[in-house]
Amino acid sequence: MSNTAPKKLYIKTWGCQMNVYDSRRMADILRPLGYAETDTPEGADMVILNTCHIREKATDKVFSEIGRLEKHKRAKEKSGGKMVMAVAGCVAQAEGDVILNRAKSVDMVFGPQTYHQLPEMMIRATGERVVNTDFPAENKFDSLPTEQNQGSAAFLSIQEGCDKFCTFCVVPYTRGAEYSRDVIAILDEARRLVDQGAKEITLLGQNVNAFHGNAPDGSIWRLGRLMSEMAGIHGLSRLRYMTSHPLDMDEELMAAHRDVPEIMPYLHLPLQAGSDKILKAMNRKHTADDYRRIIDRVRFYRPDISLSSDFIVGFPGETDSDFDDTMNMVAEIGYGSAYSFKYSARPGTPAANMQGLVPEKIKDERLARLQDLIGTKQLEINRRTVGLTLPVLFERPGLRPGQIQGKTPYNQTINVPAPARLIGQIEAVHITEAFTNSVAGDIQVSEFMTKSA
Repeated sequence: MSNTAPKKLYIKTWGCQMNVYDSRRMADILRPLGYAETDTPEGADMVILNTCHIREKATDKVFSEIGRLEKHKRAKEKSGGKMVMAVAGCVAQAEGDVILNRAKSVDMVFGPQTYHQLPEMMIRATGERVVNTDFPAENKFDSLPTEQNQGSAAFLSIQEGCDKFCTFCVVPYTRGAEYSRDVIAILDEARRLVDQGAKEITLLGQNVNAFHGNAPDGSIWRLGRLMSEMAGIHGLSRLRYMTSHPLDMDEELMAAHRDVPEIMPYLHLPLQAGSDKILKAMNRKHTADDYRRIIDRVRFYRPDISLSSDFIVGFPGETDSDFDDTMNMVAEIGYGSAYSFKYSARPGTPAANMQGLVPEKIKDERLARLQDLIGTKQLEINRRTVGLTLPVLFERPGLRPGQIQGKTPYNQTINVPAPARLIGQIEAVHITEAFTNSVAGDIQVSEFMTKSA
């Protein structure tokens, strides 16, 4: 047996759950090469910054992080070692050459479609600086190693890329065209995750409800059909999916929320703005009333469904009246959670060249008002669950000693006093209190005692 210590791998991840998934898969790829993950860059043999281009000043944050890491790289070199510094993800895809030119300490730059080629890139990086922002012909997912254990709540990527071309978004340029994995590959990976202890699987994609995977009989399955099949996997209790686009909410998927008990009553469906003028400028291809009709239809099938959304404040040309339309939509629909951001231009996107920029002071004021309203609605919705007894999947230690944390079917975070041995289990919890971003409760004594016997 070799006594060689594993090389240290430090990965810092920004952005969406897809990026978190990608970071985990990069660690899987590098593990056979002798790399073990560490939670600090100090002494690391390789550092990967897995970047996101969606948020404000994304590129500046990457360069700032590179600057902080350079001291660790110099220290490693002084001790006779080498730290390979890599920038991955969507900022790398969009601005790879800029990164290499500005940051001489960076050894590798690669986009989200090429990380399966990491072993080959590592070899090249021993003698040259590497930039790989191609869109390879081969299927990335076919080249990835077997997924490692994710625990009781796992994520599975089934769709990538986007063909919608919203004017504010870089995803079509950094992730490429929409691609759906084959059904058999997804089902096989799902079974492996369940065998490793997963009780809940969240299906991931930039537009996950645009999924159109090849089935064994040569037909094309949409997301509703796929989840109906996955629900039959023994040991899989819960299914979720994100992120969706309103245009791809078909009837089969909506009906699955009624007909498949394993699909949780939760839907993340970004609206972005409540004004038809702004939606058109964003190239969202739907109106506010279209969105309302979709929500009405979803609620027809699953009346108790909890909704989540994304909002952009201060898009070019947004007037007070346009913003009021967004506020009215939030008040009308009511979201259990929502993500809201100030608009910031992304180089290369059509919106970056638009006129009618909204002053930062007005963006700040509008964002504060929107977030206040979102918080008010969240608290109202969370209060509706007080008094209910809900099945909760516990995933990790809680905020305080003696607590464990989990999620209700409605995707609410909950912390309860209970022993750590219940992490990974689904327990009945009586909801006793509601907060803006979470709820509280107690495990039902009868259920707890039965499972403890």
